[in-house]
Amino acid sequence: MYILGINAFHGDSSACILKDGKIIAASEEERFRRIKHWAGFPSESIKFCLEEANIDITQVDYVTISRDPSANIHKKIVHSVKNLVSIKALKDRLANSKKVVSTKSELSKIFNIPEDKITAEIKNVEHHRSHLASAFFASPFDDSAILSIDGFGDFTSTMIATGKGKKIDVIDSVIYPHSVGIFYTSLTQYLGFPHYGDEYKVMGLAPYGEPKYVEELKKVILFKDNGLFELDTKYFKHAKEGVTMSWENGDPFIESIFSTELESLLGPSRQKGDELTQKHKDIATSVQRVTEELIFHILNHLQKRTGLENICIAGGVAQNSVANGKILEQTSFKNIYIPSAGHDAGTAHGSALWLYNHILENERLPALYNAYTGAKASNEEIEKFLNSENITYKRLEEDELIDQVSNALIEGNVIGWFQGRAEFGPRALGHRSIIVDPRRDDAKELLNSKIKRRESFRPFAPSILEEYVSEYFEKTDKVPFMEKVYPIKKEKHSEIPAVTHVDGTGRLQSVAKGDRYYDLIERFRQKTGTPILLNTSFNENEPIVNTPAEALSCYLRTDMDMLVLENCVISRK
Repeated sequence: MYILGINAFHGDSSACILKDGKIIAASEEERFRRIKHWAGFPSESIKFCLEEANIDITQVDYVTISRDPSANIHKKIVHSVKNLVSIKALKDRLANSKKVVSTKSELSKIFNIPEDKITAEIKNVEHHRSHLASAFFASPFDDSAILSIDGFGDFTSTMIATGKGKKIDVIDSVIYPHSVGIFYTSLTQYLGFPHYGDEYKVMGLAPYGEPKYVEELKKVILFKDNGLFELDTKYFKHAKEGVTMSWENGDPFIESIFSTELESLLGPSRQKGDELTQKHKDIATSVQRVTEELIFHILNHLQKRTGLENICIAGGVAQNSVANGKILEQTSFKNIYIPSAGHDAGTAHGSALWLYNHILENERLPALYNAYTGAKASNEEIEKFLNSENITYKRLEEDELIDQVSNALIEGNVIGWFQGRAEFGPRALGHRSIIVDPRRDDAKELLNSKIKRRESFRPFAPSILEEYVSEYFEKTDKVPFMEKVYPIKKEKHSEIPAVTHVDGTGRLQSVAKGDRYYDLIERFRQKTGTPILLNTSFNENEPIVNTPAEALSCYLRTDMDMLVLENCVISRK
């Protein structure tokens, strides 16, 4: 049985293909289109998934789409009438909904075949149910509480549920216009970071300030006794005026959401070109603190309500790795699972799992701790490409490759590392990574001057051999998807300054045996005593590289020292 899951006409459009419940391939559309967070119909991801499965669209049994325009329809109508939502906003919503239900028509155009040749049954799965399924059905737990929390999807921002075996039961939800994702995005915009997906900049900035504005922000987002929350809508424009959003054919866009009331509360918003002041840093700290407290508020009530020890979390807010690292400490849950693609791209997989497990009641497969479901290239394909470009390279045997690259790292080289299948999710996990010696005091400056050119307050992450986590971090955990930030032991700060953030933490990725990336870190450890590499995404203000051509292009236009494409090595020296 083949299920094609898609996230369409929404940010981070994506596709995945399941064969009898197992992921054959999954990827974000941005990797092919080369536009961050690409929004629209994921045609290139769909083509990729079918090629990897070695089938065509006529052989697919089901197509699941992680949107259900009929969900909460009565609430949508009541809200629109009650708040006199603008005609333009209504037209935009209607047009987007119509596209969501025209899946067969879109597939017919992509593959240039009549619609009646596409025999797959189309299943619409509500956005947050897709998130719930992406976490629970991929987790190791037979029973678990589940939280989906993000901006909005199908008129809902938050959904709490329980999962047991092959079923998920929804307990409660938070409906438009109330959203912690909107709260965080609005303050991100207020702080002068206007682009879709900029929230991680606020998370990186937060350790540089003090939580001086917590009380003000708790007037903006209100904690409720039932374990959920509400926004005070006077601080936002989306509830009554509506805001312009674009979810098609490229770069997703959301216009400014906060109202003048927020500026009355906090002062003027930061404009393009304005200095980043201590007050801005203090507001970022306060936004992060309030968001964390709200997450813990929701989860503690959910734990008391369900009595369960396990928690699965997905949704855009679940990408807040700083909050994730504190959940087991600040709540009554004992175990946690967050998928590699907890953001909206992951709903492609989640909608397919909802159908496979919850609706069709098929047996669950083993838990997913591997995110390598994207594109790949063989040594032969790479060599053919490099020769066509007249690039000088060496193809090395495995042991010689690991030896030379580890030596280059020790010598201070910045290395582009391209191996195996690309990661599914927003984070490079050692297959499309730029790597550096974490012991270097100047590593951040090196990276930013040679390649990244990003804000100085944003940290770089450590990849650590999983058996050494307890030696370097104050908490021992399996963190394969770089989804949690933990404190680094104080005595280790001076050893790995390049991956120790200003507050003494690191967003770790624990690396397990069985992967070439593990072998490289292990060889580095044998030579230096440090079982860690600095790992950042292989890109330069673009989506993570997907192909050898994109990796080479990034290498050539930056000052990267070495490029490793499978067993082929290119060096400037």
